[in-house]
Amino acid sequence: MAQKISVGIDIGTDRVKVVVAENVKTDRAFAPRVIGLGSAKSSGLRHGYAVSPDEATEAVREALHHAEKSAGVKIRKVRLGVGGVGLSAVVGKGSVMVSRADSEITELDIRNVLAAAESELPASSLVNRKIIVPVPLSYKIDEEIVPGRPLGMRGAKLEARVLFVLCLEQHINDIINAAENAGLEVTGVMASPLMASLVNMTKLERVAGSVLVNIGAETTSLAVFENNLPISLEVFPEGGADITNDIALGFRIPIDEAESLKVGSVANADYPKKKLDDIIRKKSESIFARVEAHLKKIGRSGLLPAGIVITGGGSGATGIGEIARAELGLPAKIALVNSGDEAKHEIKDNVWSVAYGLAVWGLSNDDDISSGLHFSASSGKKLFRGMSDWFKQFMP
Repeated sequence: MAQKISVGIDIGTDRVKVVVAENVKTDRAFAPRVIGLGSAKSSGLRHGYAVSPDEATEAVREALHHAEKSAGVKIRKVRLGVGGVGLSAVVGKGSVMVSRADSEITELDIRNVLAAAESELPASSLVNRKIIVPVPLSYKIDEEIVPGRPLGMRGAKLEARVLFVLCLEQHINDIINAAENAGLEVTGVMASPLMASLVNMTKLERVAGSVLVNIGAETTSLAVFENNLPISLEVFPEGGADITNDIALGFRIPIDEAESLKVGSVANADYPKKKLDDIIRKKSESIFARVEAHLKKIGRSGLLPAGIVITGGGSGATGIGEIARAELGLPAKIALVNSGDEAKHEIKDNVWSVAYGLAVWGLSNDDDISSGLHFSASSGKKLFRGMSDWFKQFMP
């Protein structure tokens, strides 16, 4: 039996990360195991989107080289995460009459109601944007809410409330080109916050209600979950590098030294701890104020029992969990990543979360049923856009 390998690439503003994983047999099922890692300093990106695709391609090539050497395999097919300030989400509603004479709801009806919800979106929300994936939040049959998917149920009218995850089309194209120009075949694209949630959150947290906050270098993304489904998503142009910059300005020191102070890897009497804590707290409070504003906008302020899960490079800032807890009035924790039993390369830093989540996604899907944006080897063009087996992981 051929080895099942999956590769995820996170092209971030600070670094490009590549995770190579394989499926290994356990007592009860297959489980992912990391067999290779690669990273390189990013270039040509700003706030998560490519401003110089050629430079981004070179960074991908370097990270890919390290990953191939680490895993001992040649990498050809990959899945990409998309984030940055061009990522957003909007909720739409649609309804259709059930197509069959016996009123049984089929996959065709479900596809039709998702298309109807998309057609009802404001035209302005789709200008220069592409839908990455629609996430059905709820269904109604003849005005009655039904749990889960309505496939096989009976009724005359089917309604759906759907979260559409969007991204600037140019940004998606640039990220894909950066990978393809490095000699790779892109087999799928998905929103980075959703990929991080696969490896940073438990099902219990997603069911109870929680928010994943990924603090990157120049952006912070959030995804709110309830009933095991993402219900909202947003990206802000502020991240961990802003904390580092404020420390550098506050103490008039080089950026690399400021970064070490931020994560607590050095202690120096020349830099008073109180002043350092104040700088970190002020900028962190600014980030979490944006998160709180989003929660208020969607009516979830103080109403997420599982609280906030913090991931990304910025999650290493000293005391950031306590700051989040105070600012949001919610339980808060720093995300942990489980890279699998007997992993060849253990992932200890959650900066790898998006790339690892992408690799896990690839292992959980056959090539012909992947969700998100899916591409063919021959044309490189989108084959379909829709709901698929990947989101079944979020279902009860």
